[in-house]
Amino acid sequence: MGKNLTQKILSSHLVSGDLNNGNEIAIRIDQTLTQDATGTMAYLQFEAMNLSRVQTECSVSYIDHNTLQSGFENADDHAFLQSAAARFGAYFSRPGNGICHQVHLERFAKPGKTLLGSDSHTPTAGGMGMLAMGAGGLDVAVAMGGGAFYLPTPKVLRVWLTGQLSQWVSAKDIILEILRTLTVKGGVGKIIEYAGPGVQTLTVPERSTITNMGAELGATSSIFPSDEQTQRFLEAQGRGEDYVPLAADSDAVYDEEIKIDLSLLVPLIAQPHSPDNVVPVSELSSTAVQQVAIGSCTNSSYQDLMRVSQILKGKRVHPNVSLVISPGSRQVLSMLASNGSLTDLLDSGARLLESTCGPCIGMGQSPVSKGVSVRTFNRNFLGRSGTQDASVFLASPEVAAACALTGFITDPRTLEQSTMVEFPKQFRIDDSMILPPGDPDTPIRRGPNIQPLPIAPALNDSLDLPVILKLGNNITTDDIMPAGSKILPLRSNIPAIAEFVFHKIDPDFASKAKAQKQSIIVAGHNYGQGSSREHAALAPMYLGLRVVLAQSFARIHRANLINFGILPLTFVDEKDLDCLNPGMVLHITDLRQAIQTPEPFAITVDNASNPIMVKHDLTERQAKILLAGGLLNSTKQSV
Repeated sequence: MGKNLTQKILSSHLVSGDLNNGNEIAIRIDQTLTQDATGTMAYLQFEAMNLSRVQTECSVSYIDHNTLQSGFENADDHAFLQSAAARFGAYFSRPGNGICHQVHLERFAKPGKTLLGSDSHTPTAGGMGMLAMGAGGLDVAVAMGGGAFYLPTPKVLRVWLTGQLSQWVSAKDIILEILRTLTVKGGVGKIIEYAGPGVQTLTVPERSTITNMGAELGATSSIFPSDEQTQRFLEAQGRGEDYVPLAADSDAVYDEEIKIDLSLLVPLIAQPHSPDNVVPVSELSSTAVQQVAIGSCTNSSYQDLMRVSQILKGKRVHPNVSLVISPGSRQVLSMLASNGSLTDLLDSGARLLESTCGPCIGMGQSPVSKGVSVRTFNRNFLGRSGTQDASVFLASPEVAAACALTGFITDPRTLEQSTMVEFPKQFRIDDSMILPPGDPDTPIRRGPNIQPLPIAPALNDSLDLPVILKLGNNITTDDIMPAGSKILPLRSNIPAIAEFVFHKIDPDFASKAKAQKQSIIVAGHNYGQGSSREHAALAPMYLGLRVVLAQSFARIHRANLINFGILPLTFVDEKDLDCLNPGMVLHITDLRQAIQTPEPFAITVDNASNPIMVKHDLTERQAKILLAGGLLNSTKQSV
């Protein structure tokens, strides 16, 4: 029996464990990436483990999230990250060089290698045939130090592509179709592997749009084979020597499979407030639009923006629409400038933003009150844009450009001309804004916003925990730890950012948690979906959260809870959630023994005679981490 592509890469990087579904494995990590919203904490953690130099083949620190410098905080963090990268041996991508996933694809990603990033959209590099995964910053810090990355052996779901996309239908429509089919929970515990004759019709940037939004499925990663398209991209980037052909064996076996005929797809759009709320664009043609935003790590490639420029050339943006465009990298921006396409965009009335994440993380360009914003981004969670009552739709660059011209949600097939973008034979190469690893004696610069790293206490054997919040399904890390220009600059200051935990759901959460000193929250399914931001675990831990009891967890957030000493528990009977409410006190005894055995155990509610049964599903390694009070404590004890 042959191997699929996922099994080939996992087995070649296996440090311990076996590849039976569900078993915990440890793999070697070749490359890491961090960005400035998560990287400051990752490098503080690297430093706290008394590590002196990164041990990976390549680690890169990117500045792409917190570039809006309305105060000293972001600038200070950038100075810290630049000095830390030099001292610890990482590359440093300066502000303005581009979005981490776009730049990494252009300049660093290699087929067959493993990449771990402190950003949930790290699987973007799967479009290059790389096994790329998002994780919390602490896991990335351990990997930078040469440690293995642990994960449950994922199931592998094959998406078999046939046919070819029609005019005005794009890669974004492929992943929106998959989200419509599988939902935001459909990829949990799985790696999505693409195959079939339709794969050869997709360029690497198109493939990366698809693997990028695989994060919205809850998938561990998504991956395409490395083939002639991969070689074509690498040669155009001046990196032909990095090409390695990789594909699944012809007799490979998969856990699941879905089939998509690309020729049958139509332009799609995700409605508020979830990426899987997908319908054909044609169904919403009467919806007026006030803002269009084109960019993000999903759709800011040279191909994407060239298509937009062709649609807008010689035309004007509708007077009721604000159109903003964020090129994904300095490379993309300079190529648009040199061939005249940037002028076409500006002449249409588009507003040019930095080559950064920007509006995608609520860092500027919030829509008008109750406005409709059509975005080429990957997430449209309620309030993420910075305007709580805005309606954010997700669509392809072609759909977004059509909306910008008409002032309404518009099927681009109604436009007159089609777009034909030739793949460049040579991209413009200029790595002058990527600084190589520096002197290990470089002094680290620390501004006043960079506070000491909080350390979780060891797990107590008995806990009396008041329920301070009850939540429903699909609670996102944006819900737990909001983003935006006010909060993101506090990422290196846990006492300050902790004041905003669950701020949009319960503005008094932080004060309640501090008053109780120790607490528990209860929730429904898929708790912690979305971003990999470990602050959604670290800040609640600082406030005294000791346990989260949910019906199910998103992968990355569950790992982050464990890393920071918060115990994730699930119900044996999911209906027990209905019996729990804020104000109740849950009593847990003999906890240290309970998490070292696989059996469910009882929690008493308000000293009632009928306890509820819960389970932890921890591995032996994870139990040891929790007993030590988190991964940082555990790692330091083992050194």
